[in-house]
Amino acid sequence: MDFPIIFLLLVVGIITIIIVRVIYIIYRRSKPLYTRSTEPLSTLIVLGSGGHTAEMLNLLAVLQKERFKPRYYVAAATDNMSLQKARVLEDSLVDKAGIEMVGTAHFMQIYRSREVGQSYITSIGTTLIAIAHALWLMVKMRPQVILCNGPGTCIPLCAIAFLLKVFGIRWSSIFYVESIARVRRLSLSGFLLYKLHMADQLFVQWPQLKMKYPRANYVGRLM
Repeated sequence: MDFPIIFLLLVVGIITIIIVRVIYIIYRRSKPLYTRSTEPLSTLIVLGSGGHTAEMLNLLAVLQKERFKPRYYVAAATDNMSLQKARVLEDSLVDKAGIEMVGTAHFMQIYRSREVGQSYITSIGTTLIAIAHALWLMVKMRPQVILCNGPGTCIPLCAIAFLLKVFGIRWSSIFYVESIARVRRLSLSGFLLYKLHMADQLFVQWPQLKMKYPRANYVGRLM
């Protein structure tokens, strides 16, 4: 058999395996994690400037802290306020004995794919840098759960998490909560995660969005 034919068959076989794996992941994404009930889950929390961080911190206020730890907070490198607010939240968390919960929270920054006003041509290079940085962060953190609610910085992280699933390296369940400000259509981040089937669960806070995006989960207004 000629080498070109062998190479073609090999490529077709690899593509077929990848397609089958993606289909399996899409089928499995809504299933619960296989973990002992008492085992904490390492959690990545993506923060964004402005209302994104405020909404995320409101969600975290009702999170079972002992269940989701260690917690890795990630914000854009140019966002100077979000991580500071997260630190204030974590500093306020004390156990019943009044002892500070040490070692359960970590704070990191990630390069942005594109700054406001940046040209699309130059954003190609910064996007590649952001993807490489996201890969390094994901390998370092190895989260089992990813929580995000709209900032663009979540896209490279979620994309890397999805690829790690495809190649069987790490299974991270992605939970996306659309902002309450989104009444009639998803944000760009939510739209991409929805259309590309990357989010394991996508939650919306308005019934109009549920009607337009039937695979989303309507949970009412959380804020």
